[in-house]
Amino acid sequence: MKLITMPATPDARRPTSVALGRDAEAQAPSFLLQQGLTLIEKIFRCPTGEIDLIMQDAHMLVFIEVRSRKDRRFGGAAASVGPVKQRRLWRNAAFYLLRFRQPPACRFDLVAIEADDFCWMKNIRLSGS
Repeated sequence: MKLITMPATPDARRPTSVALGRDAEAQAPSFLLQQGLTLIEKIFRCPTGEIDLIMQDAHMLVFIEVRSRKDRRFGGAAASVGPVKQRRLWRNAAFYLLRFRQPPACRFDLVAIEADDFCWMKNIRLSGS
């Protein structure tokens, strides 16, 4: 009788999408700090969801979504931020801004990571805004 074993993941050599996401969220702050931004908060959680990074760029508060994909098939990392995700980001940012008596100027950025390529998109327009 032959014993057949299966790896824990479909392909043990390939990282899972969760691991890719964690790696991207760990790499993005360093990349943005090198670009001159200041870190305010990592993974802000609230009742409506979460924001990956909140940073300061001069006098601008920046809400940053970090997305990663192994490659550009199916539209890549940037295309993965659809209308539902955009509305959720908008609500999460609105929740964060409740702590301010006078909300600061702010914008939404996206860091899309595909393989080892970083693409930083500033001031993206969200469908919920």
